[in-house]
Amino acid sequence: MRVLSGIQPTGRPHWGNFFGAIQQYIDLQEENDGFYFIADLHALTTVRDAKQLRQNTLDAALDLLALGLDPDKATLFVQSDIPEVSELTWLLMTGTPMGLLERCHAYKEKKAKGIAADAGLFTYPVLMAADILAYDSEIVPVGEDQIQHIEVCRDLAGSFNHCFGETLVLPKAKTLDHGAKVPGTDGQKMSKSYNNTLPLFGETKPIRKQIMRITTDSRPMEDPKEPEGDHLFQLFRLFGSEAEIEEMAGMYRKGGFGYGHVKKAIADASENYFAEARDRRNDLEANMDYVEQTLRNGAERARQVAGEVLGRAQRACGLK
Repeated sequence: MRVLSGIQPTGRPHWGNFFGAIQQYIDLQEENDGFYFIADLHALTTVRDAKQLRQNTLDAALDLLALGLDPDKATLFVQSDIPEVSELTWLLMTGTPMGLLERCHAYKEKKAKGIAADAGLFTYPVLMAADILAYDSEIVPVGEDQIQHIEVCRDLAGSFNHCFGETLVLPKAKTLDHGAKVPGTDGQKMSKSYNNTLPLFGETKPIRKQIMRITTDSRPMEDPKEPEGDHLFQLFRLFGSEAEIEEMAGMYRKGGFGYGHVKKAIADASENYFAEARDRRNDLEANMDYVEQTLRNGAERARQVAGEVLGRAQRACGLK
């Protein structure tokens, strides 16, 4: 199956990004034809610094490769290196109803908050549809909040096919299994917008300090505590083995411990869990020629596929 996913280079990935999405994207490369792109065109709606966007794009490539994306199994490329996608976006745009875009969540939310929404944000779902359709994608793994975009993509592809004949492959959404909730340092869902994230990469000492400052309740040490629903326990469960998780749960129910003990266990377990990826990233950073060549190779393959799809679409609607 052809699987596609894109990641915006708007900041460094955190634990929520990895366990909520990236880990599953990488798992899918084992038995599927994976296309993974760094969505720098999408990022232009929020990142206005050219140097920062270029660096973010390279950092995203380093992060994905370090975390396990294998260029021999999947195609990694930068969105803007595939001009066919922008041209396909226009073909789709000419048949996109305004009302459909006005109903999309991101636009509605900004408008409701009184925030100015530019044309890039308004037409964002059409570019996203082109990203998907350009590679004959069959499966698109997304969070529940992104399902609407896949529905829009299917609507646009279906409308195009209705007008011009069967041309575009209609994809299906694969809802990501987020498993355990990934809470942030304040107990809410880990999110950059809440400023409560824990980074995947970086110096271990500052990350450990962040973990030790995670907000907790004021229950006495001797009190038994139910582990389920406790955000420290949820974080530990991301990294611990079954035996370690059961042991930690037993300690919670027995009581007589301080939260500092749990925080230290989280810090130790997370450092060990990401140690190999951290070392791999350092090696990759010292060999940027390899990283850039990987992106060029990926773009070459992606352009070949996107060119075939765009050619079909152009011929179907009379441009060629």
